[in-house]
Amino acid sequence: MRKTLTRFKSVLLFPVVATLCIAAGRERRNIIAADTEKWSEWKNCPRGFRGLLRLFVLFPEYRSLFYYRVGPASHLFSHIIKGECCLYFRSPKIGEGFLIQHGFATIIDAETIGRNCKVFQQVTIGYNGDKRPSIGDNVMICAGAKVLGGITVGNHVVIGANAVVVHDVPDGTVVGGVPAKVLKRIDAVDNLK
Repeated sequence: MRKTLTRFKSVLLFPVVATLCIAAGRERRNIIAADTEKWSEWKNCPRGFRGLLRLFVLFPEYRSLFYYRVGPASHLFSHIIKGECCLYFRSPKIGEGFLIQHGFATIIDAETIGRNCKVFQQVTIGYNGDKRPSIGDNVMICAGAKVLGGITVGNHVVIGANAVVVHDVPDGTVVGGVPAKVLKRIDAVDNLK
């Protein structure tokens, strides 16, 4: 039954998603394709446009990311087919392959975010005064963490749950605590788990 309902919704949403993809332009379409590939791998969905439709139907967090990627043209439909209600994207640049695990009560307002990053619920990335952070590639920010101010978070970093990060974080580390401190060194981050 659920499969049939998902297919029915996909058929209804096909013109909406196709129109928004066309309106997005080539560069944004390439980023949407990379996001869709990463999400499809993570959620075990089909690849390509079929996967995009399935992700769009099933995951409000993906819809919010999709609308962010499309830009102003998304306002045509985002009020009818809503994304995650408490997930806010305010970053000027977020790299491809961005994953959001339960986007509830999450604010993403970094200067830049690199490729293949994953953010969990109730995360705040934003200002501390007048500056906001820059986040590298392959970073995982766990539930409830706060990343604040004009700091730099390196590549291959895991920020632990409820950590408060207010200082630069070096590459290849796990940080946690209030304020966050380096807990250990790592080689890579598997953000598909």
